[in-house]
Amino acid sequence: MTKICLCLTGKTIERDLEILNKYRSYIDIAELRVDCLLHEERFSIRRFPELAGLPVILAIRRQSDGGNFEMGESSRIALLSRALAFAEVDVRRNFAYVDLEEDLELSGLEEAARAFGTRIIRSFHSFKGPYDKLAGRIRAMRRVGDEIVKAALKADGLDDVTQLFKISRDLDGMEKILLCMGDNAVCTRILAKKLGSHVCYTSVKGEPDLPTAAAGQLDPAELVDMYRFRSITKDVKIYGILGYPLKATSSPPFFNSVFGNENKDAVYIPFPSQTTSQFFTLADEIELLGASVTVPHKEAVLAHLSSMSEQVKSVGACNTIVRTENGWGGYNTDTGGFSGSLLSFTGCKDFRGKRITVVGAGGAARAVASEIRRLKGRALILNRSKLRAEQLAVIYGFEYGGLGLDGLKRIKKFSDMIVQTTSVGMEGDLAGDPLRGYQFTGKEVVMDIIYKPERTALLERAAAAGCRVLNGADMLLRQAKLQYQHFFGRKYPFE
Repeated sequence: MTKICLCLTGKTIERDLEILNKYRSYIDIAELRVDCLLHEERFSIRRFPELAGLPVILAIRRQSDGGNFEMGESSRIALLSRALAFAEVDVRRNFAYVDLEEDLELSGLEEAARAFGTRIIRSFHSFKGPYDKLAGRIRAMRRVGDEIVKAALKADGLDDVTQLFKISRDLDGMEKILLCMGDNAVCTRILAKKLGSHVCYTSVKGEPDLPTAAAGQLDPAELVDMYRFRSITKDVKIYGILGYPLKATSSPPFFNSVFGNENKDAVYIPFPSQTTSQFFTLADEIELLGASVTVPHKEAVLAHLSSMSEQVKSVGACNTIVRTENGWGGYNTDTGGFSGSLLSFTGCKDFRGKRITVVGAGGAARAVASEIRRLKGRALILNRSKLRAEQLAVIYGFEYGGLGLDGLKRIKKFSDMIVQTTSVGMEGDLAGDPLRGYQFTGKEVVMDIIYKPERTALLERAAAAGCRVLNGADMLLRQAKLQYQHFFGRKYPFE
């Protein structure tokens, strides 16, 4: 069984215990990061296991291994010895584990630790690949049969993540901890059971005084509540979302909530990737069954599809992929999500007689333009690159322009509705407003497909002018429910 471990990075033991008690119901063990403690606090670490009341890993991480211990190796060894000294017969009062790097030679201390029930985690942390002959290196790390070997590798891309999953198969049956560090490798945390890892490390979020122990660690509550870590198995069915940088997506909580309600051994995971090729290689390795696709990959994924729906062919963009016997099938649910949301909001049956401005020329704009044409509307496509606006507009016989003054002036003739489809204004770019030079009259219906924040700068300005405004939350839900149908071959369970 993979244990959930909370990494404690407070400056004082009191603060670490406070956080441990706050998250106690979510975790199985804790790791005391002694290197994060103030110097005067380090003299009291021996009592920590008894105070914690659950199994504790002792770790004093060197700076070269991504930690904070700045003193010499002799001082670190002295601290390790102090923490493991005066062992109790009641093993609950001793450290349950001690993390020792592969290059550390402490045979006497190790034998004493084992004698009183402290297990050794033999580890190495690497921050640059390539990771050649890694399986052999991990096997060679173990000096005694009861050691747990740990490899923590920085992932520069999903190819490094793929390699780790391959290595895990080679090490099947060995007691180990395998993980990739980095925000693009969060799947190795969520799928720790599939990797056969003894431990899944977590760090608390939202506590400014507590640094994350390693990049990519999830909050224990997020791991358990959103990703249902306690419920899924090593044979879990895997779905996810491909995009980059994927800093704002509500798809994981939506799908994982549905999976929980249906008691499915399934999980939905973010896969941030700058390239589609690395994603599809990983998808084959972990047997991914389906995924949502978001910016900037809605067009690039077409090259990986064996089949595609008529909507994908028409739009030239795909936001949903499903594994089939013959390869990947592609669908577009942005189309139905967009039109269903905007028509419901306005009370219209179609876009007949409506003159609409579409901001953007990417995959989402393609879906929007396709629906406007299908539902008898007329549109003006505006984009920072006028050439890309033209390339999209000519497909449907629409007008086009850039986002300079000339383009903005043309909105007056296409101002019944304005639909913003770019990432400008998303979280991280809250001040962004692609139509900054346009003055709203108050008669426009303005839709921004961004849903985080709830109101972008564009929507705030439009609402202040008296416009009816709509964000992308309803569109997201509608298109996600359509994705569910493609993933599972049945209608979304609205009950």
